[in-house]
Amino acid sequence: MADEEKNQEEEPKKKSPLKLIIILVLVLAILGGGGFFAYKKFLAPKPKAAKQEISEQEAPPPGQLPKLGQIFDLDPFIVNLADQKEIHYLKVKISLEVKGKKIVDEMNKRLPQIRDIIIELLSSKTFEELATLHGKEHLKNEIMIRLNSILTTGTVEHVYFTEFVMQ
Repeated sequence: MADEEKNQEEEPKKKSPLKLIIILVLVLAILGGGGFFAYKKFLAPKPKAAKQEISEQEAPPPGQLPKLGQIFDLDPFIVNLADQKEIHYLKVKISLEVKGKKIVDEMNKRLPQIRDIIIELLSSKTFEELATLHGKEHLKNEIMIRLNSILTTGTVEHVYFTEFVMQ
């Protein structure tokens, strides 16, 4: 019995590393959470505000809607998109807000040229490019720039998609 007591005294009690691991995990979790909070609160870039079409100077008085220019409606376009792996189609109906006294007459005369420009532009796009809001806005800007480059009696102020279906 004396031998057994000596053996027990000689063997120090081994502490389980499990407690140490749990404490380390908790400390790391707390530090990580605090670091994430500090990053989000103080260091992360602020989200950009959505672009406004109408600047503060052009904003109409409260209770009034902005005045629309003349609207020139185009017949629907149905085109194949430029995807390589799959065949995708786009059907879009476009209305153009125009500014100028004689622009509607000019646009009627140049209608085949206008339709050709838009068809070439639409068929050069892929499904992925047009699937996002940014892609659609970019397409509107491209249409406006290309049409304004050929018009002489006025300008296209806005492009509106009144129908937009991709398959």
